[in-house]
Parts: sequence; structure tokens; C-alpha cells
Amino acid sequence: MRSFQLRNRVNSKSVDTDTSHNGMDPVKSQQRPGPAGYRSATNFAYYPISRPAKRSKSNLIIFGCVLALVALISCFYLFSTGQVVDWNKRYGIVIDGGSTGTRLHVFAYRFQDGKAVFDFGEEAAMRVTPGLSAYAEDPESAGASLNELLEFGKERVPRGLWGDTEIRLMATAGMRLLDLDVQRRILESCRRVLRQSGFAFEDEWASVITGSDEGVYAWIVANYASGTLGADPLKTTGIIELGGASAQVTFVSNEPLPPEFSRTVKFGNVTYNIYSHSFLQFGQLCVYRNLTPIVTNTAAKSTEKGGVSLDPCTPMGYSHVMAAGSSSPGSFTENKDRLLSNLQPKGNFSECRSAALSLLQKGKEKCAYQHCSIGPTFIPKLQGKFLATENFFYTSKFFGLSQKAFLSDLMGAGKQFCGEDWSSLKKKHKSLSLKDDDLMRYCFSSAYIVALLHDSLGISLDDERIGYGNHVGNIPLDWALGAFILLTSSSQDMQHPSWISTVIGDDSPTLLSLVAIAALFMFAAWSVSKWRKPQLKTIYDLEKGRYIVTRVRRS
Repeated sequence: MRSFQLRNRVNSKSVDTDTSHNGMDPVKSQQRPGPAGYRSATNFAYYPISRPAKRSKSNLIIFGCVLALVALISCFYLFSTGQVVDWNKRYGIVIDGGSTGTRLHVFAYRFQDGKAVFDFGEEAAMRVTPGLSAYAEDPESAGASLNELLEFGKERVPRGLWGDTEIRLMATAGMRLLDLDVQRRILESCRRVLRQSGFAFEDEWASVITGSDEGVYAWIVANYASGTLGADPLKTTGIIELGGASAQVTFVSNEPLPPEFSRTVKFGNVTYNIYSHSFLQFGQLCVYRNLTPIVTNTAAKSTEKGGVSLDPCTPMGYSHVMAAGSSSPGSFTENKDRLLSNLQPKGNFSECRSAALSLLQKGKEKCAYQHCSIGPTFIPKLQGKFLATENFFYTSKFFGLSQKAFLSDLMGAGKQFCGEDWSSLKKKHKSLSLKDDDLMRYCFSSAYIVALLHDSLGISLDDERIGYGNHVGNIPLDWALGAFILLTSSSQDMQHPSWISTVIGDDSPTLLSLVAIAALFMFAAWSVSKWRKPQLKTIYDLEKGRYIVTRVRRS
């Protein structure tokens, strides 16, 4: 009776399966046959049968699914923006906050043998006007002027590398002319925008750089392009820049230098002792504007005496008369315009050169050093070769001169230009589509360059050591590029990057995302497999003398 009840209990909880149906011989597979006539209290014994092959196959399927999902997510991450990311390439962005406009530069480079190799062929740049200094009356609006530039930068840098691309804003002479409080407010407005740009940025990376810094950066790119950076200091090339608001002179000197004019630059295993100084308000545009009061004051005195003042820096036939209604009655501008209208353009190169020289030599009597070539400012004797850039180059290019032209060639071209009639000049240069004011000023610019380089710095008219250019080969002589080269080359963590290091970087969310998704998928796959797979046990029924498979209820 007890055996009958037990068999009913087993049948109610199990599915009786003939193991021979699965190829199992019940007699041969019997490992513990009961003795004849033996009646067990339970009539069956447990003999768990393990299935390692099936379990391994299930695990492999789950693992393969996880790998496939990770690969799918990685491909989506890399290609979702439509850009194939080259993980061997890196980018850097420098924003040049100039006096007349703001220019964004995107530079590319690679790591090779632990050193940065710059790809100048992929440099991209965009400029907007006006410059940051134009927001002096409304500093809070300065940051918005960067938005168009930032969109340009994002189009040039693959999205996957935005977070690793450093962006720096370096403002120059135009900002240096403003009060410190105005500078601070303009920079803070720009920082708010740069923090949200998506690029790597820190607040101290937006600053007003000194004129000396600007000169050093220009010197670095010139010598990098010439192949002399990292070589003998005496074989390097000096730089003379002529911007709109300032001029910079930078070169290696073996003379003892006062600390305020001395800069030390280390590149590789070579240390350079450099003279660098920025002459604020001696840029081409500033000097021209400063000459105007001198000319108008002369005109005022001549007008009081009933005479007419001559303007040597303007070609004959040009009119200074402003458009009617451009200034309010009785204003300073109206009085200035009235005095200008009394000027008679004469177009005399030599007299214009003398007027410019008078400004360059102003205050020289206060010189406290051995050499003062421009005003009371110390300048050692020039040594080595020099490149004259920016407005030096633009002026020589306008006159059709080669980069190796002598100063005497520029002087001859300037004399001819200043002496021509204005109507003739307009016809001759009509194809250039220049504004009248810009075309007219080439008389002044040619005279000023001769006064600066020859009369002040002592470069002879037939000196072969000086050339004019904004490029060396295909490399632009832009101080922003020099800043990028120096900052990148001096980086302490210079190493060859890979897509792996980018993915697992400390500030990269990609790895965490992949791990989290993979973990969720693994948990889901495990749960489904446990839910669908029945929990079975194989037992040996002593009464029937064979193995049976029973389904066990889940707890």
C-alpha cells in the first residue's frame, strides 16, 4: 500500500520518460541495480546527470551575442556622424583675437616615434569681423561673435575627437589697448561660450597675450618652417612683424639683454636666448592714424594764416572731403573733417617718409640703454637673417616685388606710386577692387616701411639678409601656428594615441556606455535562458529498474 501511494506521488510530480528514446539502454546504463527481492522505502534513487556540452554551448551563444552587440554599438558610435575617425590624428584649435578681426585656426598633427608631426596641409582657418576689441562698449556681446567660428571648427574636427581637441583664445594688440576691466569682461563673455563648445577648454586658455609672446610664437613657426628650430642658435632666422596696431621684433642675440627684453625658449635639447619686444601703436594703421593729427594741426595753422597745407602721404587728386551729413555740426569729427578738406594731397614719398620717421624717433632722447632704435626702447644690433611678415609682405606683393627684393626696390616703387595722379592710380589698379582709402594708403605704407627698416633698424637698402613673406614653403608664418607648435611639442604626456586609449580615457563616456549596455544585455540573456530552460533531474526508479527524467518545480 505504501509503495502504491509513493508511485502515485512520483507520477503526480514528474514526467515519466523512457530514456531509451534518447538512445540510452536502461539495462547498460544502470549503475546501481537493486538486489533481487529488495523493496526500498522510496523505490527510487537520485543519480544527477551533468550536461557540460549543452551548458558550454549556451554560454558561447550568450557570449557571442554580447560581442556582436558591442561591435554594433562601436560601429554606430564611430560612424553615426558620417565621419570616419582616424584615431592616429589629433587636432588643436587656436583663436587669434586680432585688432581688426578674430580668426580661428584648426591644426592637425600625428604622433610618430613619440613626437608630434604637424600636418600643415590640413590647416583650416576662418575669420570674422570686427575684432574682440570692438566690443569695448558692450563686452557681454563679445562671446557671441565666436559662435560662427566654433561651428566652422566642429565641421573640421571629427565629432569623436571634440572632447580631446584643446581650444585656446589668444587676444593681441587690439585688446592690449583696452582697460584691464574691459579686457576681463570681454574674456569672460568668450569663456562662457567656449565652455559650452564641446571642445576641451579651461578658463586660463582664454587670455590677452603679451607682444613679446606674439613675437616669440612668430619666431618659432618661422624657424620650424625653415628647419632651423632645434639647431644652432646663430643660424636661426629673426622675425620683424608689422601688424595693424603693433610691430614685433624677435631674434637670437649674443649681446647681454635687459631682463624685460629677454626670453628663453627650449626646443629639444637646444636653449635659445631671444630678444623680443612688441612696439604697441607702431603698427601700420596706428601710425597712419597718429600722423593725421600732425597733418591736421599743420593744416589748422595754415588755415589761420590763409594758407593751404600739403599732405605728402596722399597721391595728388585724392579728396579728403567726407560725405555730407556724416558728422554732426560742431562735433570734433566735423572739425577734423573740415581741416582734412583743407589739405592738398601732394604725394611726396620722401616727405611722407620723414613724417613717419619723426614718430618712430619720438622720445629717443629718453633712452636709458646702449641702443634705442625706436623711441626710448632698447634694441640690440640685428644679427642673422630676417623675415619681414604681414604688412611688409602685403605691401611688397601689391607692388609686384619678389620675396627677395631689396628695400631699394620698394622705395623706388613707392616713389612712383606717391607721385602718380589719383585718377591714374584708380584705373591702373581697378582689377584689385580695393576701397579708395585702402588703395590710397599704399603711398604711406611704402614710406613707413623704409623709415622703420632702414632709417630706424639700420637695415641697408641692398641688404640680402632680409626677405618678405607670409609662408615658407607651404607653411604659413602665423604666430598662432607657432603657439600651437610650442604648446604641443612641450606637452608632458606626449604619446602615440590609439582608438583604445581614446575610448578608455578618464573623461570619455564611451567605455562606460559600452560596459553598461553589455552588462544589461548579459543579464537579460541570462534571465531569458533561465526562464525558458526547464529545471530537470534524472533519477533511477528502483521499482521499474530504469532511469526517468522528472521536471522539478521552481522554488
